[in-house]
Amino acid sequence: MKKLNKKIVLEDGEEYYGYKFGADKEVICEIVFNTSMVGYQEIVSDPSYTYQMVVMTYPLIGNYGITDEDYETKQPSIGCLVVREYNNKPSNFRYTKILSEYLEENDVPGIYGIDTRKLTRSIREKGSRKAIITDINTTKEEALEKLKNYEIPKDAVSKVSCKKRWYSRTANYKYNVVAVDCGMKLNIVRNLNKRGCNVTIVPYNMSAEDIINLKPDGIFLSNGPGDPEDVTEVIELVKKLKGKYPIFGICLGHQLISLAYGAKTYKLKFGHRGGNHPVINLEIDKIEITSQNHSYAVDEESLKKTKLVPTHKNVLDNTIEGVECKADKVFSVQYHPESAPGPQDSGYLFDKFIEMMKGE
Repeated sequence: MKKLNKKIVLEDGEEYYGYKFGADKEVICEIVFNTSMVGYQEIVSDPSYTYQMVVMTYPLIGNYGITDEDYETKQPSIGCLVVREYNNKPSNFRYTKILSEYLEENDVPGIYGIDTRKLTRSIREKGSRKAIITDINTTKEEALEKLKNYEIPKDAVSKVSCKKRWYSRTANYKYNVVAVDCGMKLNIVRNLNKRGCNVTIVPYNMSAEDIINLKPDGIFLSNGPGDPEDVTEVIELVKKLKGKYPIFGICLGHQLISLAYGAKTYKLKFGHRGGNHPVINLEIDKIEITSQNHSYAVDEESLKKTKLVPTHKNVLDNTIEGVECKADKVFSVQYHPESAPGPQDSGYLFDKFIEMMKGE
């Protein structure tokens, strides 16, 4: 029998033993779980998981490998991947490398063989918290001391945002979109390109004046990691640009728009992560199956004091999932329409953005 060589220790003292794959290193992260049955490559390469240790609730991971066309970012920033059963012999004609190789190349540790059901229940009951992946020989006392003395960094957006602007053009374009990169997934850019948009992706801290000089038809605010209240640069940007251009926000972008209008955000106990969250569209009373990845939500009571109107709500916990200010042509959703949940339930949101720019 293979000898156990890695373990996870949570800040409350819980321990989980397993086997290493990917990079062989020790890291401390916030531990969270994701309920998606497929899409581990997109999850591992999603910048929104910066500084997070992701537990996959679906037991078999790695069975279709890694494919060159499916990355969400070129440089993954996930903290660690935790799985029940790891498969390093993929069956997929498109795959170009195995998951362990990809993690090792990008210095991301992984652990498999642990009881992910028990760990997920612990996160649901006690909430997300700090955890360390370390060598099997590290004592619990040593691990807890390291956890006690470590603070999760608050520079997540600045870490993953592009450092200079870049372009994604399409043939026979109709609109110029400036996308503010807070940790943007590449499939968002693909969806905008597919709808006739040339996209200029800019750093999160680009000034309003520089964005105006790019002469956009619309502004897009991306997803990203961390606490939205830490991203003051984008909050101020929205305050300056709202009402001047159509603005569409996804996930972190949704939270930043809400903060810019005067609402408040709060941290959820264990967040929403997975491709199976039902959300009701309040305007047409229709359920959408959505893909989600976030730790924070917009406070409904504070939203009532703003110009924003709720457009979507989560059926499971009644949290706000979408807002809009029709007068300013600003709207946003908490979930990810580019992730093909449903699989096409939410694609209309990109079309709505196009219609807003068409009216300019």
